[in-house]
Amino acid sequence: MALALLFVLTFLGFGPQKVGDELDADTKECMRQHMEMLQEHMTLFLLEIEKMERERPWHSSIQTVLLSVLLRWQFWFCIGILVFSFWYLWRVLKSIQEPDSSSDEESSSSDSSSSDDDNQGRALPNPNDANDLADYVAQRIYWPLPNPTIIRHQVLDVVEGLLDIYGSVIQKTFFPELQSAIGVGSAFEGWSPHEENIVYCLLIPMTAPRGHSFHIELGNEGDLLARNSSIRVELECTCEIKQASEDMLCFLHHSEKELEKQKPSLLDTLCTDSYLDAEKTAKWFQNFVKSAWVLTPQSQVYNVKVLPSTRSCMFQMTSATKRNITIEIIFGVQQGDSDIFLSSQRTEAILTPSTTWPQSCAVAEMKFIQHITTEAWFHTLHLKCMQVFARMLVGTSISTYFIKTVIMHLLTIIPLEMWHRDDFLLRLDDIVRYLQCCLEEKRLNHFFFGNEMIPDVIVLPPAFQFSGPVNLFEYLEEDTYAYTRMLEELQELHCRLARLMIFGQ
Repeated sequence: MALALLFVLTFLGFGPQKVGDELDADTKECMRQHMEMLQEHMTLFLLEIEKMERERPWHSSIQTVLLSVLLRWQFWFCIGILVFSFWYLWRVLKSIQEPDSSSDEESSSSDSSSSDDDNQGRALPNPNDANDLADYVAQRIYWPLPNPTIIRHQVLDVVEGLLDIYGSVIQKTFFPELQSAIGVGSAFEGWSPHEENIVYCLLIPMTAPRGHSFHIELGNEGDLLARNSSIRVELECTCEIKQASEDMLCFLHHSEKELEKQKPSLLDTLCTDSYLDAEKTAKWFQNFVKSAWVLTPQSQVYNVKVLPSTRSCMFQMTSATKRNITIEIIFGVQQGDSDIFLSSQRTEAILTPSTTWPQSCAVAEMKFIQHITTEAWFHTLHLKCMQVFARMLVGTSISTYFIKTVIMHLLTIIPLEMWHRDDFLLRLDDIVRYLQCCLEEKRLNHFFFGNEMIPDVIVLPPAFQFSGPVNLFEYLEEDTYAYTRMLEELQELHCRLARLMIFGQ
């Protein structure tokens, strides 16, 4: 079995490279990731077999039968991978041979006008031809998106594994109950400005433990996304609640001496002055990851290192092949039944009180991007546009969130059928022009406040639905220096886009 898998891995790792140097870097990188993933899964599979043999030696006869059946299934699985690999190699060979055959046809038919007409469709786009300009530029700057699909599934498996362990550990404690993780941010939306060092961010919703309740206290009215919001924790009477395993003492009606026999309440562990503390929560989960990692199957393949972070749990997994995966876990409390959460996510403020949990639209944004991607399943031009601008904005004060907001507005204004690859240049120009108009007027409306174009799949609190527009550029009215600087950077953005169209980089 191991030899069969090793043969398949060897073929996948080295077979297609014999075709030639025509394979692009993205294809090689994708193939390398697949090879590493198969190697890691093979290691986990063999470790599971060894573990079963150590734990249940008296089941050797039954295990032998089951293993033989499994080997047959794995054998056919390897055969399927092998067939797929030959098919993939055939496709690569075909794609490489087609340009050569088309060029031969063009040279052999130079004297025939009818043949020239037929070959025009196969020729490369001509930058001097106005009709071909859009396709020419699109091919030069239409960078392929990073393919984080495999890694995203692996990240979700890792976090869900930790949550399963957490669920079995806190049964008799009074720490928050953690729900299934939600992937947020660019890596889970399907775009990323970075080809390396991608951070996979997940939000874990929290609910109050037994005998406790969460009460959301929003910040000042009119404050953008209620940055000063907090979560007040209150104790509840549990005298009449029958516990399945054992009787639970009521924090309100039992004496302190009696409560010494019970685990401390949430107020005594993760709170400050009756308010849930984001920094204490992050530190507590960081310690949990350090101690629980050895219980996960991934610990046999990856070493984990918890990275410094005050309001989130960030850790890096490193495999034997020195491949790094960075995961950031933030915590949130859902606002009613909506897609808005009070989260521990970092803010732009220099000093954020530890008991502050600002409102976050990360889940709503992810759902909107997924909705658009589902509706326009035949292309992902909006993701390509975000990736292009995110790269061009490096070194400027123009936030990628401003560009993301502009693109989300345009996605509800411009019909989705016009977000095709042929419209690439037009959409890039639309984004720059929209941003320029917003900057001249010093007004860029937040996408989720008072916007009637929000799809029904996104659930917003009533305050969002009936609110007036919230201006993201309001600070520019008072900060003249920031406004002047952003105008200059917008002109630089025009120049960078021009260079990108001309030189493709």
